[in-house]
Amino acid sequence: MYLKKIPNKKSGKTFLSIVKPYYHKESGNVRTKTILSIGYLEDITDMEDPIAYYTQLAEQMTLEEKDLERTATIAYKPAERLQPGACNRKNLGYLALSKLYHELGIRRFWVSRQRTVKSDYQLDQIFRMLVFQRILDPGSKKYSFEHREDYFERYTFELQHVYRSLSTFSRYRKDLLFALHQAVSARYHRDTSHVYYDVTNYYFETDVPEGLKQKGVSKEHRPNPIIQMGLLMDSQGLPIAYELFSGNTNDCLTLRPVIRDIRKRYGIERMVVVADKGMNTSNNIASLLLRGDGYIYAQSVRKATKELQDYVLDETGYSAMGEDFKIKSRLEPREIQIQDVHGKQKSFTVEQKQVVFYSRNYDLRAKAERSQAVAKAQDIIAHPGRKALVEDLGCTRYIRNLNIDQKTGEILPNSKKTPVLDWERIAQEERFDGYYALVTSEMEMSEAEIINTYRGLWQIEESFKITKGDLQARPVYVSVQEHIEAHFLICFVALLLLRCLQLRTNQRFSAGQLVESLSRASGSLIEENLYVFDYYNDVLEKVGKAVGLDFAMKYRHAKDIRQLVAQVKK
Repeated sequence: MYLKKIPNKKSGKTFLSIVKPYYHKESGNVRTKTILSIGYLEDITDMEDPIAYYTQLAEQMTLEEKDLERTATIAYKPAERLQPGACNRKNLGYLALSKLYHELGIRRFWVSRQRTVKSDYQLDQIFRMLVFQRILDPGSKKYSFEHREDYFERYTFELQHVYRSLSTFSRYRKDLLFALHQAVSARYHRDTSHVYYDVTNYYFETDVPEGLKQKGVSKEHRPNPIIQMGLLMDSQGLPIAYELFSGNTNDCLTLRPVIRDIRKRYGIERMVVVADKGMNTSNNIASLLLRGDGYIYAQSVRKATKELQDYVLDETGYSAMGEDFKIKSRLEPREIQIQDVHGKQKSFTVEQKQVVFYSRNYDLRAKAERSQAVAKAQDIIAHPGRKALVEDLGCTRYIRNLNIDQKTGEILPNSKKTPVLDWERIAQEERFDGYYALVTSEMEMSEAEIINTYRGLWQIEESFKITKGDLQARPVYVSVQEHIEAHFLICFVALLLLRCLQLRTNQRFSAGQLVESLSRASGSLIEENLYVFDYYNDVLEKVGKAVGLDFAMKYRHAKDIRQLVAQVKK
């Protein structure tokens, strides 16, 4: 390798790069491959002699490459046996997560808080281990502790320290969220002019309601106590903050405290909140408008007033955009009811824009989903003696005269009437297949801008799927409230790291693909201080380029791995 100097005639500058010559078989000529693009010589102002420095660097890189290409002999004893408790396989993929973890200043945050905690264990060590485990090999806190040696790290804490640290994590939860917001804003240029909000719930492996664990409307139709989480996300899909609520809290009541707290703590100015129809209430609209904020909400068509339903089905005013999509909008005053400080109901009118559109894709999807639900409903009717499965409960709305024990899921006998399909309801729903309505305070936004902005809500829905699927945030095994709060803080940070990694790889891979590839990037000890790695794919290649790590090396010495571990912590 050598330093190549390319003069630019137009600018008069000289571009520097380190290149490697190679023989090109087809042309029979020697060509060069760029190994490192440095930049213009005249723009390098932080070193005395750039030419000498990069010439020496090229020579050093050549020597290192030759050293890597040398052949080594490995000796082994055929009769050698493993000792009980041996852990000779370790994960290297976590270093990509460690790189992001340290870039966001999480280690620095916990080190600074360590001074306020009288303990003989390191908060950052425990938090880091729990976050990496939550992403790569999720399980209980005890399970995570038992697998702490799966990484090239030296952890010095005990299981009791893990449980004791959870209360501290909970205590500094909001401080860490704010620190992460500042770090993300600086590194990823966070835009909070539009924010996305949604609510989901997580169930506990217990039947006893207590504290935040209360029985409520489970998204998964489970009878267990649940906890509600309201999550706020930016337009890039990166989570901003979250809040936990009692399991019996109505979804629509969670938005105002989250927005109020965020504005107070983060100093965010005006923001437009984008949310599903569950947040489309008078109090939420009034709360946002009175603070100078805005909103884009979904509006239920099937449960709307007859006037809005007639407007939706009326072909007048629609603009066709191809054969499968049409759209129209109008300015429509809305009367909202709110309570004043004395608890009295007051009404006032707000101007909002209604956007209505039809999508053939939505139409076909709605029909397909209903067809599956109707088939399940018919199966329930045909087998009245069986117990309804949890996933069947959503389809029971298509059955008339059905009596179900909501606790057990058992279909109870109805001596007066026989359960039958509710064809009238099915037909009524079909009228509005493919139609969607949005309402907004943003009068100046075009129809296309409103729809495109709202479509970003899918990223928060995907985030919930990631926490429940890849990160296995539920069922929740801890029971003390502070430990519950710490559990979800760990899940939030794990989600943020995955989302940042997706952003760094240009959204090419799903969270599941990233998790699988990073977890498989592991090596086995084949002789003292030498590890062999056996998995590499396109995901690891792109991740490596994004964070400056090379996962393609088959053999690594323990010394080199220690250097990598130290490198990502800088």
